[in-house]
Amino acid sequence: MNPIKVGLLGIGTVGGGTFQVLQRNQAEIRGRAGRGIEIAMVADLDVDRARSIVGDACTVVADARQVIANPEIDIVVELIGGYGVARSLVLEAIAAGKHVVTANKALLAVHGSEIFAAARAKGVMVAFEAAVAGGIPIIKALREGLTANRIEWIAGIINGTTNFILSEMRSKGLDFGTVLKEAQRLGYAEADPTFDIEGVDAAHKVTIMSAIAFGIPVQFDQAHVEGITALQATDIQYAQQLGYRIKLLGIARRRDNGIELRVHPTLIPANRLIANVEGAMNAVLVQADAVGTTLYYGKGAGAEPTASAVIADLVDITRLASADPDHRVPHLAFQPDAMNNTPILPMDQVQTSFYLRLRVADQAGVLSRITTILAEHQISIDAVLQRESAEGESQTDLIILTHDTQEGRMNKALAQMQALPTVLAPIVKLRKEELA
Repeated sequence: MNPIKVGLLGIGTVGGGTFQVLQRNQAEIRGRAGRGIEIAMVADLDVDRARSIVGDACTVVADARQVIANPEIDIVVELIGGYGVARSLVLEAIAAGKHVVTANKALLAVHGSEIFAAARAKGVMVAFEAAVAGGIPIIKALREGLTANRIEWIAGIINGTTNFILSEMRSKGLDFGTVLKEAQRLGYAEADPTFDIEGVDAAHKVTIMSAIAFGIPVQFDQAHVEGITALQATDIQYAQQLGYRIKLLGIARRRDNGIELRVHPTLIPANRLIANVEGAMNAVLVQADAVGTTLYYGKGAGAEPTASAVIADLVDITRLASADPDHRVPHLAFQPDAMNNTPILPMDQVQTSFYLRLRVADQAGVLSRITTILAEHQISIDAVLQRESAEGESQTDLIILTHDTQEGRMNKALAQMQALPTVLAPIVKLRKEELA
């Protein structure tokens, strides 16, 4: 049987890794797919660099549309990134009857509904395992491995840059700015790290996972997104004293009245496995009714880990290309007519527990007044830590952990506490998840 012919749009880090792994493991991949998978054409603006990677193994062009127009190309792999030209090229490839593999989480989080609808209409597949958590097969697990389950929640460390920064801040006691510079020097952070450190990259990924888990449309614009730029080393150290670690989590949780979809720094008990994921590694925790809790761990980025996911998608498409489109695995796990419009909850309706740090005057009655305000708002306290002030100091830090409450209720209580003359600085509020 003739090999499936693939066209790569972009041969940067992931594209180069895909080419190399496919060449190296050709025999194993052919055995698993049932036929060969061959990169026949590459499009990259830097033609000379692309040729230095692929040699004479395939045709190299500067114009991606030449790949899409080639009738011999069966699958187009989009590795350009971004929302603009990538969207146009993916839609053009679908219109030309090509199957598509993409690692572009931003594209799918924002334009996924449009892309999947176009693919269904044309009877082609769009595969995107590499778009979330690099080499970890979390999309396949959610879409196929857990298909018998009602998924209750997902919580993931799904950005390696921020996890490296938080790990270094905790272990070395350094501030955010210092560690960011080190992450850039080591290549863990981009020159412009905004998407990573502001939580946008993680929000793209958890948006995609939420759609698969709960049968809802991709709705990135409804996600609550906070990054780690305002996080202080002081709070990381206090959290550790209280038995917690702080991670940037992407969380999607089913509630009776809607879906929570949020990304923010989160305290996690230090004895949870996911709290001990360090460096640039990724991990996703899934809670489901039948199987219980499952954890998926591994490299979330890099040339060959991401290439592993791209090639897994190529193998899936090769196996299923001749199947009736109605009998393929749906893009978002649920059949199109079974998707639902369960709303994404606004943050003031989210239920979680909290870590509060208050800089207060070191005098009698301060703690009593603060706990009274919390009680008036029906917020239950889990633990209190009050640092003894040094000799001669007139102020101190007061740390409070709460039980679960509604975020809107907590915000009203915070406004009252902040107005107290004995509260001397802006109150730090972080969310806490037990993930039990």
